[in-house]
Amino acid sequence: MDFKIIRISDMPLIKDCAADWFNQKWGIPREAYDESMSDALLNESTVPQWYVALDGARIIGGAGVIENDFHDRRDLTPNVCALFVEPEYRCHGIAGQILDFICSDMKNHGLDALYLLTDHTSFYERYGWQYLCEAQGDGEPDTSRMYMRKL
Repeated sequence: MDFKIIRISDMPLIKDCAADWFNQKWGIPREAYDESMSDALLNESTVPQWYVALDGARIIGGAGVIENDFHDRRDLTPNVCALFVEPEYRCHGIAGQILDFICSDMKNHGLDALYLLTDHTSFYERYGWQYLCEAQGDGEPDTSRMYMRKL
C-alpha cells in the first residue's frame, strides 16, 4: 500500500481539509480542530501537532497530539488523540505507522513519553504502548484505559 504520513505543520495548505476530515470522523466541532491546527502552525512549540496519512491527495488516516484528551489525569501529558484510519484502509498497519511517526517526531522534539486514552483493550499493545491506569473522561460515566509509551 502506497501512502505517506505528514505533519500538518509541514503542509499547511491541507489544514482546512484535515479539520473537516477529523470533524467528520469524531463529531468534535470543526472549530476545535481548526483552532488546534492553527496553534500548531503559528507556534514553534511541540504540542499541539496534527498528522495525516495520505493516499495521493486523499486523507486515509490521522491523529493528533494535544495537552489533554478530555480526561481527569492532567498530569499525564501530552496525549495522542483522534487516531482514525478509513475502514477500507484498515488491517494494513497504517495506524501503527501513524503512531510510530508521531512517537519519532515527538522524541525528536525532546519528549520522553506520550499518553493516550482509549476503550480498546489490546490494540495499542501491538504498537509498544503499555497500560498505565484508568482515567475518567470528561462527562463519561465509566473510566477508560490510559496508556503510555516511552520514547
